[in-house]
Amino acid sequence: MSVQQSTESGESGGSDGTTGSTQSAGSTESAGVTESAGTAASAESVEKKPARKKRPFWQELPILLVIALLLSLGIKTFFVQAFSIPSGSMQNTLQIGDRVLVDKLTPWFGAEPERGEVVVFRDPGGWLEDTPTASGGFMGTVQKALSTVGLMPSADEKDLIKRVIAVGGDTVECNAGSPVKVNGAVLDEPYIFPGSTPCDNDPVGTVTVPKGKLWVMGDHRNNSRDSRPHHNLTGDGFVPVDNVVGRAFVVAWPISDWSTLPVPDTFDKVPSRAAGSPLEAPSAPGAFAVAGVVPIALWRRRRARRNRGPKG
Repeated sequence: MSVQQSTESGESGGSDGTTGSTQSAGSTESAGVTESAGTAASAESVEKKPARKKRPFWQELPILLVIALLLSLGIKTFFVQAFSIPSGSMQNTLQIGDRVLVDKLTPWFGAEPERGEVVVFRDPGGWLEDTPTASGGFMGTVQKALSTVGLMPSADEKDLIKRVIAVGGDTVECNAGSPVKVNGAVLDEPYIFPGSTPCDNDPVGTVTVPKGKLWVMGDHRNNSRDSRPHHNLTGDGFVPVDNVVGRAFVVAWPISDWSTLPVPDTFDKVPSRAAGSPLEAPSAPGAFAVAGVVPIALWRRRRARRNRGPKG
């Protein structure tokens, strides 16, 4: 009996175990089906996302043009600007129609023009006899718009280009039949136009350049209205440093005329101040320093004399 009961109990237990296993398998099967369905749904949602369409070129072109114009305007305003040469006053260094690039960045950091540099500057007043007038019509409007962003020279610009011969404090000697002298140093000028004379057509004698001003001359001395004739007419002829737009550093167009515009070696021999010129008065801090040192020096001298006196 006991054996039978045990057998029945075992059968009963086996039955329960089978049921449990079946339920577990069904549960696992159900979970697997759910996960598979979720993955399929996720894949379908990914597939349903629309792909981003690429803009056609005709839609991107206006944006690219606006960016290019803004960059050109920024470069022209703060870095480099192109200028066209309208006359022969700087031949043979610059030819009519040449395009030069002018550095406008360094003046923002306080740099001032130096002797020998070719600079572009605004008209100090009365230097341009025939003021150019802007052409009208459609082409005039186009030129004005392009010149605003630096893609074309302006039709009504009042800028000139010359070579700096002397800066503030320098003494210039420009006499007929003689070479130009700056602070007593003779300039060797191989850059002047062949056949031109340094000062024969517009001699000015000896001139001292005021501080904050420049003395400029064209390389074609016989065809340049520069500091010389304006000094003879008005007694001035100097260009304020504040009028300088920037230094021309390269001839960029046409390609056949491409060249840099370095400072000639002759200007390295010019002393900073003319011989025999009076020394400047010391600045206020320097004057106070001298005033403080003198009494100390007198006191020390008096003390030394006492120490050297006869010993008792």
